[in-house]
Amino acid sequence: MGEIVRLKAADDHEFSAYHVAAAGNRERRGGLVVVQEIFGVNKHIRAVCDSYGNQGFEVYSPALFDRVERDIELGYEESDMGRGIELRGALKDSEFLLDVQACVAEKRGEGEVGVVGYCFGGLVSWLSACRLVGVSAAACYYGGGIANQLDGQTRCPVIMHFGALDSMIPLSDVDKIRAAHAGVEIHVYDDADHGFNCDQRSSYQKAAASLALDRTLAFFTNHVG
Repeated sequence: MGEIVRLKAADDHEFSAYHVAAAGNRERRGGLVVVQEIFGVNKHIRAVCDSYGNQGFEVYSPALFDRVERDIELGYEESDMGRGIELRGALKDSEFLLDVQACVAEKRGEGEVGVVGYCFGGLVSWLSACRLVGVSAAACYYGGGIANQLDGQTRCPVIMHFGALDSMIPLSDVDKIRAAHAGVEIHVYDDADHGFNCDQRSSYQKAAASLALDRTLAFFTNHVG
């Protein structure tokens, strides 16, 4: 459904992005930036982008790992996890935020733009809400590390989704986020683990994924169009 395009960040770094035009048979909404997990802009993330496109959003998903190594597309085996962590460790927050900002700029002149991210992308979405210009709303799915990045103030509405069974993000971290940012809409799914939205992972939880998507779409409809 989508296509690979090339974009340029403010520091002149050129990167790939998966672009999906809004479906022609749906009411046009605003733009969305879909931020990858630590597995790159892989088949699952492209399917997520396609799904949002079918809901009427125009979507960009930047290949954040292009700053380290181009054309990274990982699966969900243990070795893929290790490689993804290695690539993430080689990235600076300031670098990948430039890439997200470039995607926001592609659509900002035409309407509102939201950011939604998963896993590593959940953290990126949170940082986008706090630091970037032109982000109208942000959705964060099980963003690891958010509890360690609570000093900033949000510039837009934020919704977050966490799994109660997620050992990577203990509920004590969720409580820290609530205490520091009372205005953030937070949902915890009782029977869900880390990665519950991804149907390519063993932790996929259909009921939680469906409810989280419904809430996210309603949230973006209110704030992005």
